[in-house]
Amino acid sequence: MATNWTPLLSGLLFLCWALTGEAEYMKYKDPNQPLNVRVRDLMKRMTLPEKIGQMTQIERKVASAQVVKDYFIGSILSGGGSVPKPQASAEDWVNMVNDFQQGCLSTRLGIPMIYGVDAVHGHNNAYNATIFPHNIGLGATRDPNLVKRIGAATALEVRATGITYAFAPCIAVCRDPRWGRCYESYSEDHKIVRAMTEIIPGLQGGLPANYSKGFPYVAGKNNVAACSKHFVGDGGTHNGIDENNTIIDQRALFNIHMPAYYDSIAKGVSTVMISYSSWNGEKMHGNRGLVTGFLKNKLGFKGFVISDWQGIDRITTPPGANYTYSVLTGVNAGIDMIMVPNDYAQFIDTLTSLVNNKCIPMSRIDDAVRRILRVKFTMGLFENPLADLSFVGQLGKKEHRDLAREAVRKSLVLLKNGKSTSKPLLPLSKKAPKILVAGSHADNLGYQCGGWTIEWQGGSGEITVGTTILSAVKSTVDPATNVVFSENPDANFVKSNNFSYAIVVVGEQPYTEMYGDSLNLTIPDPGPSTIQTVCGAVKCAVVVISGRPVVIEPYVPMMDALVAAWLPGSEGQGVADVLFGDYGFTGKLPRTWFKSVDQLPMNVGDKSYDPLFPFGFGLTTKPGAAR
Repeated sequence: MATNWTPLLSGLLFLCWALTGEAEYMKYKDPNQPLNVRVRDLMKRMTLPEKIGQMTQIERKVASAQVVKDYFIGSILSGGGSVPKPQASAEDWVNMVNDFQQGCLSTRLGIPMIYGVDAVHGHNNAYNATIFPHNIGLGATRDPNLVKRIGAATALEVRATGITYAFAPCIAVCRDPRWGRCYESYSEDHKIVRAMTEIIPGLQGGLPANYSKGFPYVAGKNNVAACSKHFVGDGGTHNGIDENNTIIDQRALFNIHMPAYYDSIAKGVSTVMISYSSWNGEKMHGNRGLVTGFLKNKLGFKGFVISDWQGIDRITTPPGANYTYSVLTGVNAGIDMIMVPNDYAQFIDTLTSLVNNKCIPMSRIDDAVRRILRVKFTMGLFENPLADLSFVGQLGKKEHRDLAREAVRKSLVLLKNGKSTSKPLLPLSKKAPKILVAGSHADNLGYQCGGWTIEWQGGSGEITVGTTILSAVKSTVDPATNVVFSENPDANFVKSNNFSYAIVVVGEQPYTEMYGDSLNLTIPDPGPSTIQTVCGAVKCAVVVISGRPVVIEPYVPMMDALVAAWLPGSEGQGVADVLFGDYGFTGKLPRTWFKSVDQLPMNVGDKSYDPLFPFGFGLTTKPGAAR
């Protein structure tokens, strides 16, 4: 009988060993374990394909539950305008994200993916989201606490759609308004940009008392991982050409463009995105000295470094000319997650071959994966990988729109008020019998929001939910006031209608990145002629909607008032709030307003500084009804 028990006893011992092994295997899923223990435990379980999959970020258009499962994909993103369907609801977004996530969870190790989106002025890809002023307008507020609150509201709206990662903030220091991304910069002054990194604890949550500097931090389900971008010098390119060469010495790079990264890291930013641009001829995506040597080693950044969209491809000229070299250079420089975004199979095959051939050391792969997992564990993705519908009511909710309206009010900069200081035009009378509202931007929500809104390049008209400036004027004035709108009226019409005054709203049409680069910075037609026609016939307040200072000097003498409204976003009521005196003007120029483009680049502190309106300029008014 004893011999009959031997196989059974052996089986029981094996079962106990297997159960013990299974418990050991699950250690990385235990939230009570220290973070480094979880990371280490998971990494020793991972194969090379699983590690390389974590380093790969792909576009949702090429993603599916099967693709993320088969390739162990670590991250998915929505590029500008990449949505589940037109006018998708928060529920549509959540269902799409969860479908992808289920594919990741069905893999051997069940590592959740992180989904990223360009939420750069609110959750701007999502229909019905609150669209806040672009960064240049927020720089005019000089209000870091406001920006922090905007970050918190944006995080909730991003979470409403099941997304956990925002490619924001842009902490570029724009030194030339000819740059097509200048509106993504808070200011030409790095001190203002540094102050506005308060958006990071807004997005991610405030740091705990025992925080270790350099580590990524996301407080919980109300927050998202943030991304400081674009490292480094993106706002200083020659002639303001996007993705171009920043030609400055090391001292200037570190004094102007680097300081906001110190603050970002001190505030626990989870990720840093590399710039397309070069520094003195060396592509940032291949600059190991700055990415690994300075950002990671010197500054002690422990989050992950991500490339820009096809950023490694652009290490060569033309882009993609030698893809193997690009992958080798970018990964060895210290980039941890590669925004591929489409041909993931080529990237994965290329990186696998480079590792197997010992061109990229395994230690570099492990560093990348360790950083990515550190962020995912910190975010709580392993405990809560799937989104639910509890946040859907956050998208575009009234409290967030009220906050955006407040931001618009505080961002407006009054550049002129009256042809003589003794006769100010603003605030405008709400009880005027008849007023004219004119201009291409007065009743165009898309123009008001600018680029990075619903589509990558933005759009025209009712592209989302919001309030145009014309609608805001109509809702603000006395019911007896006759508000006449004519986009581009002729002189006879203006002269013959006995208007008390006119509001002219003109400016730039939406653009993004290189499509916004401009050497002339002129307001598109018929903007200038509308100003001349209307202001030549009636008292007028001109509101300029633009992502930067534009050519305005020739027209200033004929205006009675001039307001820089930047790109205010979805809540145009904030403009009317201040024009009609419910609130006073308080904004200050976040950048120098030039007289002529021939002066550019021109920034505060330059030896030859002769602006039309200097950095920091802004007239103020007190709340109160017009006389």
